[in-house]
Amino acid sequence: MSEGIRVAAVDEIDEGEAVVVDAETAGTDDDISVFHSEGRFYALNDTCTHEEASLAEGWIEDGEVECPVHSARFCLRDGKALCLPATVNARTHRVAVVDGEVFLYPGEPPAE
Repeated sequence: MSEGIRVAAVDEIDEGEAVVVDAETAGTDDDISVFHSEGRFYALNDTCTHEEASLAEGWIEDGEVECPVHSARFCLRDGKALCLPATVNARTHRVAVVDGEVFLYPGEPPAE
């Protein structure tokens, strides 16, 4: 298990919003978006799998994010592409809340 990256305090990411952890900080090929939806935190690769667009800039609601370019939707829990035009799932990453702080674990699957 890798050491987590502190993203923010819980109250610094409003419900229905996301913050981006850049790829260099995350040690990944893509930036990672950390989303706050329905009181929980989720992380997906930031780039939509259909079009070059930031998912963090999309509409976040009901445990899903909608791409701001062509309205593809992804499940925040498992990254599943929920509608066309996206046909490829988004990569997920583990997020944990510890003592009021949000931590990202790039490359690790989300905890169930």
